[in-house]
Amino acid sequence: MHLSENEGIEGNIFVITGGLGFVGSALCLELARRGARQVRAFDLRTTSPWSQDLHKYGVQFIQGDVIRRQDVDRALRGADCVFHLASYGMSGKEMLQYGRVDDVNINGTCHVLEACVELTIKRLVYVSTYNVVFGGKEIVNGNETLPYFPMDDHVDPYGRSKSIAEQLVLKSNGRPFKKKNGKCLYTCAIRPAAIYGPGEERHLPRIICLAKLGLLPFKIGDASVKSDWVYVDNLILALLLASMGLLDDIPGKEGRPVAAGQPYFISDGSPINNFEFIRPLLRSLGYDLPKASLAVPHALLLGNFFWAFYTIMYPWLSQRWLPQPLILPAEVYKVGVTHYFSFVKANQELGYIPMVSPREGMAATISYWQERKRRTLDGPTIYAWIFCVMGMASLFSAAYLPDFGPVSPLRAIGLFFFRSIWGLRVVFLLSTAAHLGEAIYAWQLARRVDPVNARGWFWQTFALGMFSLRFLLKRGRK
Repeated sequence: MHLSENEGIEGNIFVITGGLGFVGSALCLELARRGARQVRAFDLRTTSPWSQDLHKYGVQFIQGDVIRRQDVDRALRGADCVFHLASYGMSGKEMLQYGRVDDVNINGTCHVLEACVELTIKRLVYVSTYNVVFGGKEIVNGNETLPYFPMDDHVDPYGRSKSIAEQLVLKSNGRPFKKKNGKCLYTCAIRPAAIYGPGEERHLPRIICLAKLGLLPFKIGDASVKSDWVYVDNLILALLLASMGLLDDIPGKEGRPVAAGQPYFISDGSPINNFEFIRPLLRSLGYDLPKASLAVPHALLLGNFFWAFYTIMYPWLSQRWLPQPLILPAEVYKVGVTHYFSFVKANQELGYIPMVSPREGMAATISYWQERKRRTLDGPTIYAWIFCVMGMASLFSAAYLPDFGPVSPLRAIGLFFFRSIWGLRVVFLLSTAAHLGEAIYAWQLARRVDPVNARGWFWQTFALGMFSLRFLLKRGRK
Protein backbone atom coordinates (compact mmCIF):
# COMPACT_ATOMS: atom_id res chain seq x y z
CA MET A 1 0.00 0.00 0.00
CA HIS A 2 1.64 3.21 -1.18
CA LEU A 3 -0.26 6.34 -0.17
CA SER A 4 0.68 9.86 0.88
CA GLU A 5 1.53 10.10 4.55
CA ASN A 6 -1.67 12.03 5.34
CA GLU A 7 -4.10 10.07 3.16
CA GLY A 8 -7.49 9.84 4.84
CA ILE A 9 -6.37 12.12 7.69
CA GLU A 10 -6.48 15.69 6.39
CA GLY A 11 -9.92 17.22 6.76
CA ASN A 12 -11.39 14.23 8.61
CA ILE A 13 -12.83 13.86 12.12
CA PHE A 14 -11.33 11.20 14.40
CA VAL A 15 -12.42 9.75 17.72
CA ILE A 16 -9.96 7.88 19.93
CA THR A 17 -11.51 5.89 22.78
CA GLY A 18 -9.09 5.83 25.67
CA GLY A 19 -7.67 8.99 24.12
CA LEU A 20 -6.07 10.32 27.30
CA GLY A 21 -3.92 7.24 27.86
CA PHE A 22 -0.31 6.80 26.81
CA VAL A 23 -0.95 5.47 23.31
CA GLY A 24 -4.20 7.38 22.88
CA SER A 25 -2.58 10.74 23.61
CA ALA A 26 0.31 10.04 21.22
CA LEU A 27 -2.18 9.08 18.51
CA CYS A 28 -4.29 12.22 19.10
CA LEU A 29 -1.21 14.44 18.79
CA GLU A 30 -0.02 12.73 15.60
CA LEU A 31 -3.45 13.02 13.96
CA ALA A 32 -3.61 16.71 14.87
CA ARG A 33 -0.10 17.28 13.48
CA ARG A 34 -1.06 15.60 10.22
CA GLY A 35 -3.96 17.92 9.58
CA ALA A 36 -7.06 16.19 10.93
CA ARG A 37 -10.03 18.56 10.97
CA GLN A 38 -10.98 17.48 14.49
CA VAL A 39 -9.57 15.00 16.99
CA ARG A 40 -11.68 13.87 19.95
CA ALA A 41 -10.18 12.10 22.96
CA PHE A 42 -12.98 10.05 24.52
CA ASP A 43 -11.98 8.88 27.98
CA LEU A 44 -13.33 8.20 31.45
CA ARG A 45 -10.66 10.57 32.77
CA THR A 46 -10.82 14.32 32.38
CA THR A 47 -7.08 14.97 32.50
CA SER A 48 -3.77 13.19 31.95
CA PRO A 49 -0.02 13.98 31.89
CA TRP A 50 -0.42 14.92 28.22
CA SER A 51 -3.40 17.24 28.64
CA GLN A 52 -1.41 20.42 28.07
CA ASP A 53 0.01 19.21 24.74
CA LEU A 54 -3.38 17.91 23.65
CA HIS A 55 -5.03 21.27 24.36
CA LYS A 56 -2.21 23.02 22.53
CA TYR A 57 -3.01 21.06 19.37
CA GLY A 58 -6.75 21.61 19.70
CA VAL A 59 -7.72 18.07 20.73
CA GLN A 60 -11.26 18.00 22.08
CA PHE A 61 -11.80 16.17 25.38
CA ILE A 62 -15.02 14.16 25.77
CA GLN A 63 -15.53 12.63 29.18
CA GLY A 64 -17.52 9.41 29.23
CA ASP A 65 -17.52 5.64 29.62
CA VAL A 66 -17.65 3.11 26.77
CA ILE A 67 -20.01 0.94 28.82
CA ARG A 68 -22.68 3.67 28.52
CA ARG A 69 -24.16 3.69 25.03
CA GLN A 70 -25.30 7.31 25.24
CA ASP A 71 -21.74 8.43 25.99
CA VAL A 72 -20.42 6.49 23.02
CA ASP A 73 -23.03 7.98 20.65
CA ARG A 74 -22.26 11.48 21.88
CA ALA A 75 -18.53 11.04 21.32
CA LEU A 76 -18.72 9.32 17.91
CA ARG A 77 -21.39 11.40 16.21
CA GLY A 78 -20.06 12.95 13.00
CA ALA A 79 -16.76 11.05 13.02
CA ASP A 80 -15.07 9.69 9.90
CA CYS A 81 -12.85 7.17 11.67
CA VAL A 82 -12.68 5.62 15.16
CA PHE A 83 -9.64 4.18 16.89
CA HIS A 84 -10.92 1.94 19.69
CA LEU A 85 -8.15 1.80 22.32
CA ALA A 86 -10.18 1.80 25.54
CA SER A 87 -9.67 -1.40 27.54
CA TYR A 88 -9.42 -2.65 31.11
CA GLY A 89 -7.65 -5.40 33.01
CA MET A 90 -4.30 -5.62 31.24
CA SER A 91 -2.18 -6.03 34.37
CA GLY A 92 -2.07 -5.92 38.14
CA LYS A 93 -5.17 -5.64 40.33
CA GLU A 94 -7.34 -4.79 37.33
CA MET A 95 -6.96 -8.35 36.06
CA LEU A 96 -9.13 -9.69 38.90
CA GLN A 97 -12.07 -7.33 38.35
CA TYR A 98 -13.96 -9.67 36.03
CA GLY A 99 -17.15 -7.63 35.76
CA ARG A 100 -15.42 -4.41 34.82
CA VAL A 101 -13.09 -6.22 32.39
CA ASP A 102 -16.01 -7.74 30.46
CA ASP A 103 -18.04 -4.54 30.61
CA VAL A 104 -15.30 -2.40 29.08
CA ASN A 105 -13.68 -4.86 26.71
CA ILE A 106 -16.76 -6.69 25.40
CA ASN A 107 -19.83 -4.54 26.04
CA GLY A 108 -17.91 -1.34 25.35
CA THR A 109 -16.72 -2.71 22.02
CA CYS A 110 -20.30 -3.70 21.14
CA HIS A 111 -21.43 -0.15 21.85
CA VAL A 112 -18.69 1.25 19.61
CA LEU A 113 -19.65 -1.14 16.79
CA GLU A 114 -23.35 -0.32 17.06
CA ALA A 115 -22.64 3.41 17.11
CA CYS A 116 -20.43 3.14 14.01
CA VAL A 117 -23.19 1.33 12.09
CA GLU A 118 -25.91 3.71 13.25
CA LEU A 119 -23.87 6.89 12.72
CA THR A 120 -22.43 5.78 9.32
CA ILE A 121 -18.78 5.79 10.43
CA LYS A 122 -16.86 3.94 7.73
CA ARG A 123 -13.58 3.08 9.48
CA LEU A 124 -12.89 1.37 12.82
CA VAL A 125 -9.38 0.40 13.91
CA TYR A 126 -9.39 -1.85 16.98
CA VAL A 127 -6.34 -2.17 19.24
CA SER A 128 -6.19 -5.79 20.32
CA THR A 129 -3.41 -7.85 21.95
CA TYR A 130 -1.08 -10.79 21.39
CA ASN A 131 -3.12 -12.61 24.04
CA VAL A 132 -5.88 -13.46 21.59
CA VAL A 133 -3.62 -16.26 20.27
CA PHE A 134 -1.18 -16.68 23.17
CA GLY A 135 -2.03 -18.28 26.47
CA GLY A 136 1.13 -19.85 27.79
CA LYS A 137 2.23 -22.14 24.94
CA GLU A 138 5.42 -21.28 23.06
CA ILE A 139 5.05 -19.41 19.76
CA VAL A 140 8.10 -18.72 17.60
CA ASN A 141 7.74 -16.18 14.78
CA GLY A 142 3.98 -16.65 14.67
CA ASN A 143 1.71 -15.01 12.14
CA GLU A 144 -1.94 -14.11 11.61
CA THR A 145 -2.90 -17.62 10.47
CA LEU A 146 -2.68 -18.86 14.07
CA PRO A 147 -6.07 -19.79 15.56
CA TYR A 148 -7.54 -17.96 18.51
CA PHE A 149 -6.50 -19.39 21.85
CA PRO A 150 -9.34 -21.57 23.25
CA MET A 151 -11.72 -19.42 25.28
CA ASP A 152 -11.91 -21.80 28.22
CA ASP A 153 -8.12 -22.05 28.50
CA HIS A 154 -7.38 -18.35 29.08
CA VAL A 155 -5.83 -17.82 32.51
CA ASP A 156 -7.14 -14.27 32.90
CA PRO A 157 -10.31 -12.42 31.90
CA TYR A 158 -8.38 -9.80 29.91
CA GLY A 159 -7.11 -12.17 27.21
CA ARG A 160 -10.49 -13.88 26.92
CA SER A 161 -12.45 -10.62 26.70
CA LYS A 162 -10.08 -9.09 24.16
CA SER A 163 -10.36 -12.24 22.03
CA ILE A 164 -14.15 -12.03 22.06
CA ALA A 165 -14.04 -8.32 21.26
CA GLU A 166 -11.58 -8.73 18.38
CA GLN A 167 -13.69 -11.43 16.80
CA LEU A 168 -16.77 -9.22 17.08
CA VAL A 169 -14.89 -6.36 15.43
CA LEU A 170 -13.57 -8.43 12.52
CA LYS A 171 -16.92 -10.16 11.94
CA SER A 172 -18.54 -6.72 11.78
CA ASN A 173 -16.41 -5.82 8.78
CA GLY A 174 -18.67 -5.15 5.78
CA ARG A 175 -21.72 -4.65 7.97
CA PRO A 176 -24.11 -2.29 6.13
CA PHE A 177 -25.16 0.98 7.70
CA LYS A 178 -28.66 1.22 9.14
CA LYS A 179 -29.41 4.14 6.83
CA LYS A 180 -29.12 1.74 3.87
CA ASN A 181 -27.11 4.12 1.74
CA GLY A 182 -25.21 1.31 0.04
CA LYS A 183 -22.12 1.82 2.21
CA CYS A 184 -20.75 -0.21 5.10
CA LEU A 185 -18.38 -0.32 8.05
CA TYR A 186 -14.80 -1.46 7.49
CA THR A 187 -12.82 -2.80 10.44
CA CYS A 188 -9.38 -4.17 11.24
CA ALA A 189 -7.44 -5.15 14.37
CA ILE A 190 -3.92 -4.23 15.42
CA ARG A 191 -2.22 -6.67 17.82
CA PRO A 192 0.69 -4.79 19.43
CA ALA A 193 3.53 -6.29 21.44
CA ALA A 194 4.33 -4.94 24.91
CA ILE A 195 4.45 -1.16 24.49
CA TYR A 196 7.24 1.06 25.80
CA GLY A 197 8.43 4.63 25.46
CA PRO A 198 8.67 7.89 27.44
CA GLY A 199 5.61 8.15 29.66
CA GLU A 200 4.40 4.55 29.35
CA GLU A 201 2.01 3.93 32.25
CA ARG A 202 1.71 0.18 32.84
CA HIS A 203 4.73 -2.08 32.38
CA LEU A 204 7.81 -0.01 33.12
CA PRO A 205 6.55 2.03 36.13
CA ARG A 206 5.58 -1.16 37.93
CA ILE A 207 8.90 -2.86 37.14
CA ILE A 208 10.91 0.19 38.21
CA CYS A 209 8.92 0.58 41.43
CA LEU A 210 9.57 -3.06 42.34
CA ALA A 211 13.27 -2.68 41.53
CA LYS A 212 13.51 0.47 43.65
CA LEU A 213 11.92 -1.31 46.61
CA GLY A 214 14.16 -4.34 46.17
CA LEU A 215 11.18 -6.54 45.27
CA LEU A 216 12.60 -8.06 42.09
CA PRO A 217 14.15 -11.08 43.80
CA PHE A 218 14.40 -13.30 40.73
CA LYS A 219 14.05 -13.58 36.99
CA ILE A 220 11.45 -15.92 35.56
CA GLY A 221 12.18 -18.60 32.99
CA ASP A 222 15.28 -19.42 30.98
CA ALA A 223 17.60 -16.80 29.51
CA SER A 224 16.62 -18.13 26.07
CA VAL A 225 12.99 -17.00 26.45
CA LYS A 226 12.11 -14.18 24.05
CA SER A 227 9.16 -11.93 23.36
CA ASP A 228 8.35 -8.75 21.44
CA TRP A 229 8.24 -5.09 22.36
CA VAL A 230 7.03 -2.14 20.31
CA TYR A 231 8.05 1.49 20.69
CA VAL A 232 5.09 3.85 20.92
CA ASP A 233 5.98 5.80 17.74
CA ASN A 234 6.12 2.57 15.75
CA LEU A 235 2.70 1.57 17.06
CA ILE A 236 1.24 4.98 16.17
CA LEU A 237 2.59 4.59 12.63
CA ALA A 238 0.94 1.16 12.37
CA LEU A 239 -2.39 2.55 13.58
CA LEU A 240 -2.33 5.35 11.02
CA LEU A 241 -1.43 2.93 8.23
CA ALA A 242 -4.27 0.67 9.33
CA SER A 243 -6.73 3.56 9.09
CA MET A 244 -5.46 4.24 5.55
CA GLY A 245 -5.83 0.55 4.76
CA LEU A 246 -9.58 0.88 5.39
CA LEU A 247 -10.09 3.62 2.77
CA ASP A 248 -12.34 2.56 -0.09
CA ASP A 249 -12.19 5.75 -2.14
CA ILE A 250 -8.55 5.82 -3.24
CA PRO A 251 -8.47 6.81 -6.96
CA GLY A 252 -7.69 3.70 -8.98
CA LYS A 253 -8.11 1.44 -5.93
CA GLU A 254 -11.86 1.62 -5.35
CA GLY A 255 -13.51 -1.41 -3.81
CA ARG A 256 -12.71 -3.59 -0.84
CA PRO A 257 -9.97 -1.97 1.29
CA VAL A 258 -6.79 -3.97 1.78
CA ALA A 259 -7.05 -4.04 5.59
CA ALA A 260 -10.78 -4.75 5.80
CA GLY A 261 -11.49 -7.59 8.21
CA GLN A 262 -7.80 -8.25 8.86
CA PRO A 263 -5.69 -8.59 12.04
CA TYR A 264 -2.04 -7.45 12.13
CA PHE A 265 0.79 -8.21 14.56
CA ILE A 266 2.90 -5.12 15.26
CA SER A 267 6.31 -5.00 16.95
CA ASP A 268 9.82 -3.57 16.64
CA GLY A 269 10.83 -6.83 14.99
CA SER A 270 13.57 -7.59 17.54
CA PRO A 271 12.48 -10.33 19.97
CA ILE A 272 14.50 -10.30 23.16
CA ASN A 273 14.44 -11.70 26.68
CA ASN A 274 12.30 -9.39 28.79
CA PHE A 275 14.84 -9.09 31.59
CA GLU A 276 17.64 -8.32 29.15
CA PHE A 277 15.40 -5.71 27.54
CA ILE A 278 14.90 -3.79 30.79
CA ARG A 279 18.47 -4.26 32.05
CA PRO A 280 19.86 -1.03 30.45
CA LEU A 281 16.97 0.98 31.88
CA LEU A 282 17.36 -0.35 35.42
CA ARG A 283 21.13 0.03 35.29
CA SER A 284 20.80 3.67 34.18
CA LEU A 285 18.66 4.33 37.26
CA GLY A 286 21.05 2.61 39.64
CA TYR A 287 19.00 -0.55 40.10
CA ASP A 288 20.15 -4.10 39.47
CA LEU A 289 18.47 -7.10 37.94
CA PRO A 290 18.34 -10.17 40.17
CA LYS A 291 20.84 -12.92 39.48
CA ALA A 292 18.61 -15.78 40.67
CA SER A 293 16.08 -17.40 38.33
CA LEU A 294 12.76 -19.07 39.07
CA ALA A 295 11.38 -21.80 36.82
CA VAL A 296 7.97 -21.15 35.27
CA PRO A 297 6.15 -23.90 37.27
CA HIS A 298 7.45 -22.45 40.54
CA ALA A 299 6.61 -18.91 39.43
CA LEU A 300 3.08 -20.09 38.64
CA LEU A 301 2.70 -21.34 42.20
CA LEU A 302 3.66 -17.87 43.42
CA GLY A 303 1.34 -16.25 40.88
CA ASN A 304 -1.58 -18.44 41.95
CA PHE A 305 -0.92 -17.53 45.58
CA PHE A 306 -1.21 -13.83 44.76
CA TRP A 307 -4.29 -14.53 42.61
CA ALA A 308 -5.98 -16.29 45.53
CA PHE A 309 -4.99 -13.59 48.03
CA TYR A 310 -6.18 -10.72 45.85
CA THR A 311 -9.39 -12.60 45.07
CA ILE A 312 -10.08 -12.64 48.81
CA MET A 313 -9.29 -8.90 48.84
CA TYR A 314 -11.71 -8.28 45.95
CA PRO A 315 -13.87 -5.68 47.77
CA TRP A 316 -10.78 -3.49 48.23
CA LEU A 317 -9.05 -3.94 44.85
CA SER A 318 -9.73 -0.34 43.84
CA GLN A 319 -8.29 1.06 47.08
CA ARG A 320 -4.95 2.82 46.76
CA TRP A 321 -3.64 1.37 50.02
CA LEU A 322 -3.70 -2.13 48.53
CA PRO A 323 -0.45 -2.49 46.53
CA GLN A 324 -0.16 -4.19 43.17
CA PRO A 325 0.50 -7.95 43.36
CA LEU A 326 4.08 -9.04 42.79
CA ILE A 327 3.04 -11.25 39.87
CA LEU A 328 -0.03 -13.09 38.57
CA PRO A 329 -0.28 -16.30 36.48
CA ALA A 330 -0.90 -14.58 33.14
CA GLU A 331 2.13 -12.35 33.76
CA VAL A 332 4.28 -15.41 34.47
CA TYR A 333 3.47 -16.73 31.00
CA LYS A 334 4.16 -13.35 29.39
CA VAL A 335 7.69 -13.11 30.79
CA GLY A 336 8.53 -16.80 31.15
CA VAL A 337 7.39 -18.38 27.86
CA THR A 338 8.71 -17.53 24.40
CA HIS A 339 6.14 -15.84 22.15
CA TYR A 340 7.01 -13.51 19.31
CA PHE A 341 5.43 -12.78 15.95
CA SER A 342 6.26 -11.64 12.46
CA PHE A 343 4.97 -8.31 11.12
CA VAL A 344 5.44 -9.40 7.48
CA LYS A 345 1.70 -9.15 6.79
CA ALA A 346 1.58 -5.58 8.13
CA ASN A 347 4.61 -4.76 6.01
CA GLN A 348 3.19 -6.24 2.81
CA GLU A 349 -0.38 -4.97 3.13
CA LEU A 350 0.01 -1.73 5.08
CA GLY A 351 3.61 -0.78 4.32
CA TYR A 352 4.57 -0.93 8.00
CA ILE A 353 8.28 -0.63 8.75
CA PRO A 354 9.43 0.29 12.28
CA MET A 355 10.82 3.82 12.10
CA VAL A 356 12.45 3.80 15.55
CA SER A 357 14.99 1.10 16.37
CA PRO A 358 14.97 -0.64 19.77
CA ARG A 359 18.25 1.09 20.63
CA GLU A 360 16.80 4.54 19.85
CA GLY A 361 13.54 3.72 21.63
CA MET A 362 15.30 2.55 24.77
CA ALA A 363 17.61 5.58 24.73
CA ALA A 364 14.59 7.91 24.70
CA THR A 365 12.93 5.88 27.44
CA ILE A 366 16.07 5.98 29.60
CA SER A 367 16.35 9.76 29.21
CA TYR A 368 12.74 10.16 30.29
CA TRP A 369 13.15 8.00 33.39
CA GLN A 370 16.43 9.61 34.40
CA GLU A 371 14.79 13.02 34.28
CA ARG A 372 11.77 11.69 36.16
CA LYS A 373 14.03 10.25 38.85
CA ARG A 374 15.77 13.63 39.25
CA ARG A 375 12.39 15.25 39.91
CA THR A 376 11.18 12.73 42.48
CA LEU A 377 12.13 11.60 45.95
CA ASP A 378 14.67 8.79 45.85
CA GLY A 379 15.28 6.32 48.64
CA PRO A 380 16.36 2.88 49.84
CA THR A 381 14.65 -0.49 49.45
CA ILE A 382 11.72 -1.65 51.50
CA TYR A 383 14.10 -3.68 53.66
CA ALA A 384 15.68 -0.49 55.01
CA TRP A 385 12.21 0.83 55.84
CA ILE A 386 11.33 -2.38 57.67
CA PHE A 387 14.63 -2.40 59.58
CA CYS A 388 14.44 1.25 60.69
CA VAL A 389 10.73 1.50 61.43
CA MET A 390 10.53 -1.82 63.26
CA GLY A 391 13.82 -1.13 65.04
CA MET A 392 12.70 2.24 66.40
CA ALA A 393 9.24 0.88 67.26
CA SER A 394 10.79 -2.05 69.12
CA LEU A 395 13.16 0.25 71.02
CA PHE A 396 10.29 2.55 72.03
CA SER A 397 8.14 -0.40 73.10
CA ALA A 398 10.91 -1.91 75.23
CA ALA A 399 11.70 1.47 76.83
CA TYR A 400 8.24 2.85 77.55
CA LEU A 401 5.34 0.42 77.14
CA PRO A 402 4.00 -1.81 79.96
CA ASP A 403 4.61 -5.55 79.80
CA PHE A 404 2.11 -7.25 77.51
CA GLY A 405 2.28 -9.53 74.50
CA PRO A 406 5.50 -9.07 72.48
CA VAL A 407 6.77 -6.21 74.69
CA SER A 408 8.15 -8.61 77.31
CA PRO A 409 10.61 -10.44 75.04
CA LEU A 410 11.61 -7.12 73.41
CA ARG A 411 12.32 -5.64 76.83
CA ALA A 412 14.30 -8.72 77.87
CA ILE A 413 16.49 -8.42 74.77
CA GLY A 414 16.96 -4.69 75.39
CA LEU A 415 17.92 -5.21 79.02
CA PHE A 416 20.43 -7.86 78.01
CA PHE A 417 22.31 -5.27 75.95
CA PHE A 418 21.69 -2.04 77.86
CA ARG A 419 21.34 -3.34 81.47
CA SER A 420 18.53 -1.02 82.59
CA ILE A 421 15.29 0.65 81.51
CA TRP A 422 17.02 4.04 81.80
CA GLY A 423 19.71 2.78 79.44
CA LEU A 424 17.03 1.77 76.94
CA ARG A 425 15.36 5.17 77.19
CA VAL A 426 18.62 7.05 76.75
CA VAL A 427 19.44 5.00 73.64
CA PHE A 428 15.96 5.67 72.20
CA LEU A 429 16.19 9.42 72.87
CA LEU A 430 19.69 9.64 71.39
CA SER A 431 18.55 7.71 68.31
CA THR A 432 15.56 10.00 67.88
CA ALA A 433 17.75 13.08 68.28
CA ALA A 434 20.19 11.72 65.68
CA HIS A 435 17.36 11.09 63.22
CA LEU A 436 15.97 14.57 63.84
CA GLY A 437 19.37 16.18 63.30
CA GLU A 438 19.89 14.24 60.07
CA ALA A 439 16.39 15.20 58.94
CA ILE A 440 17.04 18.92 59.53
CA TYR A 441 20.32 18.68 57.64
CA ALA A 442 18.53 16.82 54.81
CA TRP A 443 15.89 19.54 54.63
CA GLN A 444 18.51 22.30 54.42
CA LEU A 445 20.51 20.42 51.78
CA ALA A 446 17.40 19.56 49.77
CA ARG A 447 16.40 23.25 49.64
CA ARG A 448 19.51 23.73 47.50
CA VAL A 449 19.68 20.53 45.43
CA ASP A 450 16.01 19.38 45.28
CA PRO A 451 13.73 22.15 46.61
CA VAL A 452 10.52 20.61 45.25
CA ASN A 453 10.96 17.54 47.46
CA ALA A 454 12.57 19.23 50.48
CA ARG A 455 9.69 18.35 52.81
CA GLY A 456 9.70 14.74 51.62
CA TRP A 457 13.44 14.47 52.25
CA PHE A 458 12.92 15.78 55.79
CA TRP A 459 10.31 13.17 56.73
CA GLN A 460 11.99 10.29 54.94
CA THR A 461 15.32 11.04 56.61
CA PHE A 462 13.61 11.45 59.98
CA ALA A 463 12.27 7.91 59.57
CA LEU A 464 15.35 6.30 58.02
CA GLY A 465 18.33 8.39 59.05
CA MET A 466 21.47 7.73 57.00
CA PHE A 467 19.66 5.14 54.90
CA SER A 468 17.82 8.08 53.31
CA LEU A 469 20.43 10.82 53.72
CA ARG A 470 23.04 9.01 51.63
CA PHE A 471 20.75 9.22 48.58
CA LEU A 472 20.41 12.97 49.01
CA LEU A 473 24.17 13.38 49.48
CA LYS A 474 24.72 11.42 46.26
CA ARG A 475 22.30 13.70 44.43
CA GLY A 476 24.05 16.77 45.84
CA ARG A 477 27.39 15.59 44.42
CA LYS A 478 26.03 15.40 40.86
